[in-house]
Amino acid sequence: MENEVFKAFNEGKLEVPGKVIDFNSISWSQHPVFEGVELKHIVRAAETDGAYSFHLVRIAPGFSIKDHIHDPQLETHEVIAGYGKCINDGVEIDYKPGVISIMPSRVHHEVHAGEEGIYLFAKFFPALC
Repeated sequence: MENEVFKAFNEGKLEVPGKVIDFNSISWSQHPVFEGVELKHIVRAAETDGAYSFHLVRIAPGFSIKDHIHDPQLETHEVIAGYGKCINDGVEIDYKPGVISIMPSRVHHEVHAGEEGIYLFAKFFPALC
């Protein structure tokens, strides 16, 4: 069963003056590299002239986003629901609701979902896609 807090985000919306983006209108897509990881692209590079992008991330129980870096992007994670571990620049961080982590450009990081999975709001500056 989907976590109620994450469900509220998944069915939420982004509101800015003159525009509303209904998250229900955005499909989940499989991560191009990591099995068990799905993305919902809330705001893409084309909408921000490449300045930033925002994404909901769903990692299935027992799956991971393996070690990687972004260059030139700074990445942030806001843990919405679920539990897991993040290795950020060699330091292990317990991921639980309310935790925010920042991965500067060119810093190795990975995320491992716990037994109920984990739900993140990820932001990239400049945009990832």
